[in-house]
Formats: sequence, structure tokens, C-alpha cells
Amino acid sequence: MSEALTLSCLPLFPLGTVLYPGGVLPLRIFEVRYLDMIGKCHKTGAPFGVVALTHGSEVRKPEDGFASEAFNTVGTLATISSFSVPQPGLMVIRCAGAQRFEISNREKLKHGLWIADVTRLEDDQSIQVPDDLRAAANALGKLIKSLQERAVPPDQMPLQPPYRLDDCGWVANRWCELLPMPLELKQRLMELNNPLVRLELVSDILERTGIAM
Repeated sequence: MSEALTLSCLPLFPLGTVLYPGGVLPLRIFEVRYLDMIGKCHKTGAPFGVVALTHGSEVRKPEDGFASEAFNTVGTLATISSFSVPQPGLMVIRCAGAQRFEISNREKLKHGLWIADVTRLEDDQSIQVPDDLRAAANALGKLIKSLQERAVPPDQMPLQPPYRLDDCGWVANRWCELLPMPLELKQRLMELNNPLVRLELVSDILERTGIAM
């Protein structure tokens, strides 16, 4: 059981993507409402919450009347692993996905930043990849090896070590990030509490596309 199962006033970052535990998320921050938030998170080492949008866009635009965002109630904590300010008004960060959470209460502040009280969800149970799903793990291992052979810089790798190719949740999560799937499907898979079922569903997709046979 994890400690501190609840977090109060967690700043949220609604995005057009789904962050998975163990995942990598590069971001370029230029909106005023997020520059201050990210600066404070970096300074204090605090996480923020990534939630997938169901309505609205990542950047508020005058032409759409600054339409309000709507987003899923289950998201993932993000911790900043690298941070730079290449020019005034621009932050470039790289984040790591941590624990999933569920929003219990949310509030939109005057300048447009969302904060929420959240309950952390349990980490995936560690389940070894069964023999009938090894093709998915083997295909992911080949992809990692190919990226390493091409000498892709660590800060540009779409996956970060440790590479847990024997773990159902880790393998499923990485494929969910890499495969071109609708946002709604990525969200549903992330919310699944059974990592073995998640990997089974991902393996079906891989077989249909011929990636893992």
C-alpha cells in the first residue's frame, strides 16, 4: 500500500495525450498559466497531474472564445526529469509518468489553471509476461535495440530504462504510448487495473497490424 494516498490542490495539465506510469513526456511550456506552475513544480520537486482532454484544446485560443477544457477524471502524476529555459517565456521540460490518480474534486482558478484533490490509484501488480504474449515483449525489445544501435540520444529516447520486458504492465504501457490509437482507447487502456488484460488487448492490436506475430 502506498503512502499518502491523497493529494490536495494538485495542479493539472490537460493535454491531448495520455501519460502512462513509467512513460516519457516532453513538453514546451509557453502559456502564462503553466509557466508559473511548472516553475514552482521544478523548484520544489513537486509533481503535477496530466489528464487527457475530452473537449477543448491544449492551448487557449481567442478565436474559440477561450473555450473551457473538459478532461478525464483519471490521470497520471508527472515528475520533471529535465528542465531548461531556452528563452524568456519558454520552458522545455521532460517528464516521467508516476502513479495514476482519480480526481475527487476540481477547481479552475482565475487565470485558467486547474487544481484538484486526487486519490492515488494502486500501481500495477507485477505480473510476468506469459508465453502466449511473449511476441509483444520480443517486438518491443527489438525496437529498443534498434534505437540503441542508431545511437538515439538518451534525451530523445521514447522509452526510458529500466526496460522491464518481462513485466506485463510495463510492456503494455510502452506499446500503448507508441501505437497510433484513438485517445479514448489509450485512456481506457490506461484506466484498466489488470495489466495482463491490458497486454492481451495490446497484443491483439499488434497481431492485427502485423507488428508482433
